[in-house]
Amino acid sequence: MPRFDDIYARDFKEAPYWWEAAEPETNLDPLPERADVVVIGSGYAGLNAATHLARAGRSVVVVDGDRIGEGGSTRSGGMVSSGQKLVVGGAIKGIDPQLFSRLIGESNESFDYLKMLVRTENLDAGLALTGRFFGAHAAGDFDTLKRHGALLAEKTGVNVHFFDRAGQREVIGSDYYRGGMVIDEYGGLHPGKYHKALRDRARAAGVMLRSHARAGIVQDGVNGEKIVPTARGKIRAAHVVAATNGYTAADATPGLASRVVPVKSYQIATEPLPADLLAELIPQARMVSDTRRDLIYARPSPDGSRLLFGSRPGVFDMPDKLAAKRLYARMITIWPQLAGVKITHAWSGRVAMTVDKIAHMGERDGTDFAVGCNGNGVALMTYLGYQTARKILGEQNMPSAFDRERFAAVPFYSGKPWFLPFFTTWYRLRDFIDRPGR
Repeated sequence: MPRFDDIYARDFKEAPYWWEAAEPETNLDPLPERADVVVIGSGYAGLNAATHLARAGRSVVVVDGDRIGEGGSTRSGGMVSSGQKLVVGGAIKGIDPQLFSRLIGESNESFDYLKMLVRTENLDAGLALTGRFFGAHAAGDFDTLKRHGALLAEKTGVNVHFFDRAGQREVIGSDYYRGGMVIDEYGGLHPGKYHKALRDRARAAGVMLRSHARAGIVQDGVNGEKIVPTARGKIRAAHVVAATNGYTAADATPGLASRVVPVKSYQIATEPLPADLLAELIPQARMVSDTRRDLIYARPSPDGSRLLFGSRPGVFDMPDKLAAKRLYARMITIWPQLAGVKITHAWSGRVAMTVDKIAHMGERDGTDFAVGCNGNGVALMTYLGYQTARKILGEQNMPSAFDRERFAAVPFYSGKPWFLPFFTTWYRLRDFIDRPGR
């Protein structure tokens, strides 16, 4: 592989591109001695839970171990969908059909809820529903996409279109894939702006946001209260919500940490591109991903100025600047037109994976939680945060389909994913075998 030592722009940063428009914030105000609810984690789930609870009259404080918004919510690709990931991600296998139908239904609700939230509360989130292209990495994957597409159309009502290899140039400016599928009901937003809008909304509702207050193991207090120890002091609370997702820690919530595997995903942003080039690469500004086990994902930036490209660049975690070289190599394999383009940003964030590839909410060790987005968290974690708040307030007519007793722990795992290099190697080997005749 070429060294790619000259790909970095003069103003290159190892930081999310999204932070240029909306940087995470620091709040070192004193912690309250008591709150009705302490929310651990300042991502989409935590902020939405906190806001709904505060609007219902509860005193709520959100604590984060870093700056407010420094975790996965502002490090994602910002792609938005409904229940597609449950099908194309393989979560359908072995699930009771009635439960699967409920999960699909609520996944669709999460998509509708996000759209409603952005529209009715006038959130500056850069939301645009432009569709998504799924590329067939291997010839046999095109048939798999057709099966998944038919199931998606049946179960979710989405509009699905198929393009063989001869016709895929209509939807992607590349000859790399063996055909693909487009789903119209898909889109993207600006994760940084969306997060800023959510924290402004939370603050307006009376939520206290406190940074650099890493939480420890929740303890039992008197009269049924909980005690939340943090790096900046203790807080007494009637309820505690863990919304830490890919940043769930064994020294804070060990029961959750044994069930959620943090997987690092890396992204790069190109320098501004000519408008006609970007339109050639991805017509109609769709989101892009493929069928590799070790998949890639890409999209135009919300302002239409550059390409954002993500993947896992190697078997082991690595510095973001080094990862940028490997992502660059993958990017120009798909789009040779980008050879010579400079990179302005490189960053990484943790995605929360679960054994069953499904998100979960519920209660464990006296703490309510919503975790496990499996790389599909923008709409779903927004929704599950809202549902967690409704559960605490007693507003639900019936439990969420994602609120299930069974939440399997990962065997021989306690928070450090020692097995990831083995799985990554296996995935890459399978992808290599499935695509002969490069």
